[in-house]
Amino acid sequence: MRPSSWRVASRRTRIFHPTNLQQIRNLLTFAIETSCDDTAVAVLESNGTSAKLHFNAKITANNGEYTGIHPVVALESHQKNLPSLIQSAIEHLPSSEQHGKLTKPDFISVTRGPGMRASLNTGVGTAKGLALAWNIPIVGVHHMQAHALTPRLCSALKHGSASDSDSAIMKPTFPFLSLLVSGGHTMLIHSASLTSHKILANTTDIAIGDMLDKAGRSILPPSVLSTAKNTAYGAILESYAFPDGHENSTYSPPKSRREEYESCKRPSPFGWPFPLPLMVGEHGKNAKLATFSFSGIDTYVQRLVSLGWDHSRNRLSQTPRATPIPDEERRYLAKEALRVAFEHLASRIVLVLEDLKSQNRELPTTLVVSGGVASNNFLHRLMRAFLAARGFPDIEIVAPPVQFCTDNAAMIGWAGLEMYQAGFRTPMEFGTLRKWSLENLEAPEMEEDSRDVLARLNDKKVKEMGDGSGEEPSER
Repeated sequence: MRPSSWRVASRRTRIFHPTNLQQIRNLLTFAIETSCDDTAVAVLESNGTSAKLHFNAKITANNGEYTGIHPVVALESHQKNLPSLIQSAIEHLPSSEQHGKLTKPDFISVTRGPGMRASLNTGVGTAKGLALAWNIPIVGVHHMQAHALTPRLCSALKHGSASDSDSAIMKPTFPFLSLLVSGGHTMLIHSASLTSHKILANTTDIAIGDMLDKAGRSILPPSVLSTAKNTAYGAILESYAFPDGHENSTYSPPKSRREEYESCKRPSPFGWPFPLPLMVGEHGKNAKLATFSFSGIDTYVQRLVSLGWDHSRNRLSQTPRATPIPDEERRYLAKEALRVAFEHLASRIVLVLEDLKSQNRELPTTLVVSGGVASNNFLHRLMRAFLAARGFPDIEIVAPPVQFCTDNAAMIGWAGLEMYQAGFRTPMEFGTLRKWSLENLEAPEMEEDSRDVLARLNDKKVKEMGDGSGEEPSER
């Protein structure tokens, strides 16, 4: 009989080659997510179009001392918290009805990329250890693909263990549009199938989540910043802008591109306007560009807070404010920053839809809004009103519940389940990918950049020097 190590090696040869397997039922996966500063573990079971979440927990690194996510703090948090989360997750593995023992997972799902390399390595290294200990395969998951598929996870969880789950339809069905908005990504994609995702629009500078966090640091008063439990200031910005709930506020979407442009010149009660990105400057030649840009919003907010508005010259002041920005103006600026950012998202989606319509192509019926920023309720309200006002009232906007909008291991487990059922496996020697295009899910090794390759070669060199060449690695 061949040893178990041979069996694991044999399994590797099937990696990333989809087969024509029929849908596998009663699958159990153990999932790990460590792409950024959230340490997350989940145990997810799939039974056809239904799913059951046995365990789902995460711990976020404390970056309160810094203005954003600190890679070392995130890494230390993963190293500290991942073992305890895994231990808790193991205790929640379902028991075998016949023997009363914990059921071994069918495979491991783990985030392979994109993300911070050190953080990714912590999760992947741990996942490999579990896969070898249990002698089960592993699936390396694309983080943004997992966000795009999260509504399908929610659909499966909703079906649960219902007796009619066999006839239930997984929603949303392919194809659909996905707006992926987070602290690291802002992209609009067309999802034609599980592994076919075309990027229709991307950000040219910073992600919307990053911009909102920076705007929050500028706008939120010191009393709010000092009591914040984390550095997700964008989420705090919404509650500060709408203390009584955004439903009680008025919002009138622009009904045309002309109205969009006019809104860029409309003065606020405090004199200053708030231009939409790409609508002004260079004579508006970028107004129809299917791309996102958010750095200008952050810069404008910082200057308004620190300099104020010169009413006599009708422009930003050239000198610092004599006194801090008043609370009333702070709150109004918070609302405007959110409105402008979200209208910019909506306007690019309209451009894409209008282009599809002009080509007489079939319009998608569903828009998935996923990622951390998707937990913003004002975004949902504005997006629905904006699309309806611009002639697309029938597009259904689908967003996961708040707990599944931000990074979590359940979505990694679900993406792993869908990929596993399609016949995908990942070789045990795979590496992490800081950058990984969503359009290249089936050949991820092509995504390695120079730093990834150099790090991998250095690791190999150090190993060889210590393993048999007779020369020990230098302590220097």
